[in-house]
Amino acid sequence: MNDMRPNRLLQIAAYAVAGVTSALFLYPYWWMLVSALRPTRAIMGNPLRFFPERFDLAIFTEIGRIGGVELSVYAWNSVLITTLSTLLSVAVTALGAYALVRRPDLPGFRLLRYGFLVTIMYPYMLLVIPVYLVMFKLGLLGSYAGIILFLALGPIQFFLFEQFFRAIPGEVIEAALIDGASEAQVLFRIVLPMAAPITATVALITFLLNWSQWFPILVVSRTPDTYTLPVALLSMNSELGSNFQGIMALAVLTTLPVAVLFLMAQKRVMAGMASGAVKG
Repeated sequence: MNDMRPNRLLQIAAYAVAGVTSALFLYPYWWMLVSALRPTRAIMGNPLRFFPERFDLAIFTEIGRIGGVELSVYAWNSVLITTLSTLLSVAVTALGAYALVRRPDLPGFRLLRYGFLVTIMYPYMLLVIPVYLVMFKLGLLGSYAGIILFLALGPIQFFLFEQFFRAIPGEVIEAALIDGASEAQVLFRIVLPMAAPITATVALITFLLNWSQWFPILVVSRTPDTYTLPVALLSMNSELGSNFQGIMALAVLTTLPVAVLFLMAQKRVMAGMASGAVKG
């Protein structure tokens, strides 16, 4: 009985520390929500107020047009570009990882793998000039296709798929080949159904990453017509100057969809990241 009491107190203390830590991490987002409902003068006068003076959504009407473009256009661009780049990224990295695992002896495949892994550590900022030149040569500057192709580059996604495919027992594939299945049938009827959990995880991770991207879009775009919500937020920061309420309101609209999506799928995302890092 005496041994159980210290353990119980230790457990309570651990939960208390976890609760305080969670509150500290959540407070900035709560402050952003509250600031979106408060006038700029009120924010500057009492920035740490925990609740707004009144519940007023008028600011969301004021930011309905940014830089001469309707806010709905930015929102539609975010959904369109993020969805298509996610689908393309998942398809390309899945097929590429499967080919590399099945035929690592083909010329250039091993170098390609190292290239993908190095790209994980390569910041977007260093890609400005080469990406701009490539998009210019291909005639894709200022187009949706150029933005989608740029965002479809997925080194982390490639790594997760590769580690999963390496974990599939070779006997399963060999048995299918002995039974007369072609390589395509093995891929689409056996391997990909087995990879459904990791595919869903990679799709979620890619969607979350691409939704928040702003730098590649800013590099490839020529006009605000192809901007997404994060880029619109960057534009508003310079256009409206000290209108903190408008900036916070747009930040809420930009982050809320992905925050809700992550909360709904966080267990799958974490499990997929863990399973993709088991072997390497």
